[in-house]
Amino acid sequence: MGEATYDTIGRGYSEFRRAEPRIAARLEAALGDARTVLNVGAGAGSYEPASRGVTAVEPSETMIAQRPPGAAPVVRASAESLPFPDDSFDAAMALITVHHWADPEAGLAEMRRVARRRVLVLSFDREPIGELWLREYFPRAIDVHVAAMPAVADLTELLGGAAVAPVPVPRGCEDGFFLALWDRPELHLDPAVRRASSVWHAMPAEEVERGLASLRADLESGAWDERHGDLRRTAELDVGLRLLVAEATA
Repeated sequence: MGEATYDTIGRGYSEFRRAEPRIAARLEAALGDARTVLNVGAGAGSYEPASRGVTAVEPSETMIAQRPPGAAPVVRASAESLPFPDDSFDAAMALITVHHWADPEAGLAEMRRVARRRVLVLSFDREPIGELWLREYFPRAIDVHVAAMPAVADLTELLGGAAVAPVPVPRGCEDGFFLALWDRPELHLDPAVRRASSVWHAMPAEEVERGLASLRADLESGAWDERHGDLRRTAELDVGLRLLVAEATA
């Protein structure tokens, strides 16, 4: 699913894809002393640090239109062809977006080219995704996620080496991406919430409805809570989110 697809499916992201403060803090720490930051695949602008000079790159007009007043300036362009000279920014970051790029290798090479100090990539490790309860109801959604995610080892290699750290997703995560709702299954029943995650658009409608009907029935009967109710009391969960930080080499 390419980045430009968000001109069609990107409506509603600004409402449900808000920055989760605990994830934002991890990103802030990883940016270190970077004063200028390029946000590639920036979407509606979540996680852009207000205290730094941020420039956003986003190919979708629909996503750009959802950026709030006062957001960082945005350039309509793709990751694979960044319209900036070499070493233009202290850091470049790409947050839960690389799996949508037409050519991740080219996009990461471009990020390395324009970043003087470091590159941050927030992506997913495939293995934990397949272990989530969501597979019981939406197996294709999980398969799509797993198939779309570049392997962390491959991303690390393309970055020329990177430190990799797990980023657990807290209970009640404010960023409503598909896997972040591990503790609130009822939210998947809301069509507005579903519109804000690309994975739903990759499933046939009949599969979505079948899975939703099963989930709704299990929530109403209490069967979901019998099997997974402990998650409602779990402080955080590893859903595979990984932060890769690559330092520039001289």
